[in-house]
Amino acid sequence: MTVVCSVRVSGPGRRAGPGRIDRLIRVTGEAEDRTEERSVDDRPARAEATAPRKPRRPQPQQPAPLEAPTTTARTGRSRQRVAVVIPAKDESRRIAATVRSARAIPNVDLVLVVDDGSEDNTQHVAREAGAVVVRHSHNRGKAAAMETGAAVVAMRDAPDRPPRLLLFIDGDLGDTAVNTAPLVPPVLEGTADVSIALLPPQPGAGGRGIVVGAARRAIQSLTGWTPTQPLSGMRCLTREAFEAATPLARGWGVETGMTIDLLRKGFVAVEVPCDLRHRPSGSDLRGQMHRAAQYRDVQLAVAARRLRSIGAAPRKKG
Repeated sequence: MTVVCSVRVSGPGRRAGPGRIDRLIRVTGEAEDRTEERSVDDRPARAEATAPRKPRRPQPQQPAPLEAPTTTARTGRSRQRVAVVIPAKDESRRIAATVRSARAIPNVDLVLVVDDGSEDNTQHVAREAGAVVVRHSHNRGKAAAMETGAAVVAMRDAPDRPPRLLLFIDGDLGDTAVNTAPLVPPVLEGTADVSIALLPPQPGAGGRGIVVGAARRAIQSLTGWTPTQPLSGMRCLTREAFEAATPLARGWGVETGMTIDLLRKGFVAVEVPCDLRHRPSGSDLRGQMHRAAQYRDVQLAVAARRLRSIGAAPRKKG
């Protein structure tokens, strides 16, 4: 008896062509009359007596996709995912190292760079390093970049899974970005709603602690908690905590405003030592201008929250 069967051979990214799709294999008794040299069951395939093929040009290697979180064997629940959000402006020199390092943080399955109106190749360098990139057409500030990043992550969250934790880091951390990993466990385990990185002293820093001191005193007076580094921008927090802190304070007051808002709403904050290195502002004119802008934005954020507390205070009946 003669049996004719159709075997479909295909794969992702392979074009349909002769000898690949709908191969016919004719089986007659013990002998097989194959329409081609290769047998489906005989692997590896035998070399065909045809002209040698031209070698293909090597394709440029792309970063391997981040592995999707697996289901834990003990609990049967999906592992909590973390999204790294990196607001960046004109960071083409350091963003690639930052992205590659951030991809190595446990539980991270998404690294998102928000290019806040860069004039260099930040977006292209970040994308080549393996990040998902969104871009503002013009500079809108760090707070706007953080809000954009969180919104994009929310769109990528699956409706049947817990929302990703948000890990915000600076674009100039370079190879030390992976050292923000200790920020994740306190939030992942539920001991805190937001964890804030404590950085070691940075070589070349030219500040005198004026802005840090002002932010620290303001947070203490409005919440009762005294942070060590109130201006630290490396933070991990839950989606619920992030939404509770929005709208974020503008400019360089974003961290101070976020801390005040969360603590006053009952969220728990912790500080975690992290061995990070970034580009500090020096003592030159540019550094002084940067710190002046920081001081202005911190004071504006604090003033806005003092006014809110006055407006929310219960009024006495006359």
